[in-house]
Amino acid sequence: MTRGARDLALDKHFVSRVGWLRAAVLGANDGIVSTASLIVGVAAASGRSEVLLAGMAGLAAGALSMAAGEYVSVSSQADTENADIERERQELIDDPQGELDTLTQIYVERGLPRELALQVAVTLTEKDALAAHVHDELGIAEHTAAQPLLAAVTSALTFAAGAALPLATAWIVPEQLITLWVTVLSLVFLAVLGAVGAQAGGSPVWRAVLRVTFWGAVAMAVTAAIGALFGTAVG
Repeated sequence: MTRGARDLALDKHFVSRVGWLRAAVLGANDGIVSTASLIVGVAAASGRSEVLLAGMAGLAAGALSMAAGEYVSVSSQADTENADIERERQELIDDPQGELDTLTQIYVERGLPRELALQVAVTLTEKDALAAHVHDELGIAEHTAAQPLLAAVTSALTFAAGAALPLATAWIVPEQLITLWVTVLSLVFLAVLGAVGAQAGGSPVWRAVLRVTFWGAVAMAVTAAIGALFGTAVG
């Protein structure tokens, strides 16, 4: 491997994963926490059949809700990005010199001497003016651009996968131990999810693990307490 190729391999960044990683971690985390909390809350007042019924309903409803919510919210982001891009396209037609000055000033503020900043701005404008302004003025990059369908599918699938874990636990373990086992194993699942998400994103593992397990434990504890207090199925 040449030095250049070796340096490129070592210069590893994770920002290109932001789009799908956020949706995946959010979906799996919500699937585990919401379904485990639902199961624990129902188990505090009901038997296995009610627990499994509530868990399956929660899985289906949650996956569809996550998909719809992600699609709508990310579509709104995409609409805003596209509107800004079209506005920028029109500004390049109406005032090309003003847009060149804007691009030059951006590079000056980043630390380039004005002459060099102007040279860079002119070169990038001649190559692809819109792409230069979209990236440097609007801050929209290819790896961070909104992708509604990808976010929706990722969220739905990972929610279902996350929800299936506590649901399978409730189905397998003895009925009188459902609350204990679902709680313990769900926290283990959350810890693993936090570690995997942190590793995939290149962030500190233990911070992610502690964050996700703490809030998961809080959610399950509150739901179990409400279920035991009122003797009803609580989601």
